[in-house]
Amino acid sequence: MAGVAGIVAWISVAPVKGLRLQERDEVLLGEDGVPGDRAFFVVDGNGVMLSATRLGPLVGVVPRHDAEARTLALRFPDGHEVAGAIELGAPEPVRFYDSELHGRAVLGAFSDALSEHCGTRLRLIAAPPDRSGVDRGRDGAATLLSVASLERLRAQAGESAPVDPRRFRMTFGVDGLEAHEEDGWVDRSVRIGDALLHVLGNVGRCALTTRQPDTGVVDFKTLHHLKAYRGDVPTTEPLPFGVHARVLQPGCVRVGDGVALVRA
Repeated sequence: MAGVAGIVAWISVAPVKGLRLQERDEVLLGEDGVPGDRAFFVVDGNGVMLSATRLGPLVGVVPRHDAEARTLALRFPDGHEVAGAIELGAPEPVRFYDSELHGRAVLGAFSDALSEHCGTRLRLIAAPPDRSGVDRGRDGAATLLSVASLERLRAQAGESAPVDPRRFRMTFGVDGLEAHEEDGWVDRSVRIGDALLHVLGNVGRCALTTRQPDTGVVDFKTLHHLKAYRGDVPTTEPLPFGVHARVLQPGCVRVGDGVALVRA
């Protein structure tokens, strides 16, 4: 293995896709990603998955999921909380981007509470056991972004305050790299903590990154700034910022662990 390129600066997961991120000190990274990451997602009245790209208020909801105890809690910005045991309905077809999945509705008060908060009819769905709510499936089981890339974006935008990494909803942040050094990891293998990844492509960016991570209010012209200096770079997806990877060897990853390219 080559020398350590960087260290893990942060780890984040989203128990419910689109809701507030949760920071972790360590995770067990498996072939399907971090267990419980994007275990649930939200659909509209037609059974079509919705994210905070379209419904900014979703990010104001703080989820707490205990997979072993099979409990879920959602805390809303006004302080009230809906919590209870996870009970599921029968499998039903729902749309997840361009795919059809057979998810199961989470019974109880969760869907009504989310609907009231967002002002539109929503249902909370448990992802099927063989397919988490991670956008790219196993090809995106882990995502990585360098701290220096965030600093480069801050400089491009002319902002004095750091850019909040939660805008990009990445699994791992890596400190100690050059800005966008992770672009050079595409089609290469990377050791992170005890896990081994194979980086498959860039993560193209959407309008979700323009929303403030606690409120969902649009407050930063992320796509405008990325296009200004990243619009013409070679990439697997438009407006690249970070990379996605498949897990070749599961393992524990902790904040402070080393990150290094593996020799071909």
